Amino acid sequence: MTTDDARPAAPFGRALCAMVTPFTASGALDLDGARRLAEHLVSRGCDGLVLSGTTGESPTTTDAEKAALVTAVREAVGDRAALVAGVGTADTRHTVELALAAEKAGADGVLVVAPYYSRPPQDALEAHFREVADASGLPVMLYDIPARTGTRIEPDTLVRLAEHPRIVAVKDCSYDLLGTQKVLSRTDLAYYAGCDEQVLALYALGAAGCVSTVANVVPDLFPSVLGAFDAGDTGRAALLQRRALPLVESMTAAGLPGTVTAKALLGALGRPAGPVRAPLRPADRDTTTGLLAAYEELAALAGQSQE
Repeated sequence: MTTDDARPAAPFGRALCAMVTPFTASGALDLDGARRLAEHLVSRGCDGLVLSGTTGESPTTTDAEKAALVTAVREAVGDRAALVAGVGTADTRHTVELALAAEKAGADGVLVVAPYYSRPPQDALEAHFREVADASGLPVMLYDIPARTGTRIEPDTLVRLAEHPRIVAVKDCSYDLLGTQKVLSRTDLAYYAGCDEQVLALYALGAAGCVSTVANVVPDLFPSVLGAFDAGDTGRAALLQRRALPLVESMTAAGLPGTVTAKALLGALGRPAGPVRAPLRPADRDTTTGLLAAYEELAALAGQSQE
């Protein structure tokens, strides 16, 4: 239990990118593209990468592809960034298998989402997470995103799960600042903002950092926000967060999944991405044009701030 005002340790780094999974034009896994994208993200400030998460299209990649992705990205970035592998499924046994495979492939931790569709009650949810955490030697980041799973990981459940030695972090997409503060005040869990518009707000409350979709295209954005806050320049931190709003909104709150918008922008910028896999569909030309305009506006503001 935490009893002071210190920020919990950041077990997977501070500014993590929820990395897209690059595919070739034919839809095959593009491991070379993944290596190049990972290298770019880490060289621009990301000290952690989440692979095969929601943005990484985990529902449509095979178990073998997930393991190969971890191995390839580890080859590219070495020990310069923590690698967290998404292993969550609706099946406890399958999730355990993926956690063991991620450990073997070289991941530093696993991201485990609440089982979706079946909507287990809290006692079953807790048992699921404990079984996964018991199965491998890797530390666990729980993923609380009830809008997608249909099930909230309730604050009291998180408090109990924090007693497990390998459950160390939460990716928070709950949109419940009160509940988040309850857990932060009662545990040493490292909270990571999973919604880009909430990064600074949660960090100010004691979160460890963020897992960002927007970081795919602006990997240095949130390292700058968090760095300004740490330096005591809270006004600049707030300014940088606000400046990013048009791009954040375009990528994550305009009716398309972040995977689609991130890949559209990456493709427009000439970076590895490729198509999305069905049932997702690519962004249309007008959407891509709007995304690029928001990106260029942010880039111009960043250039002005450095002059």
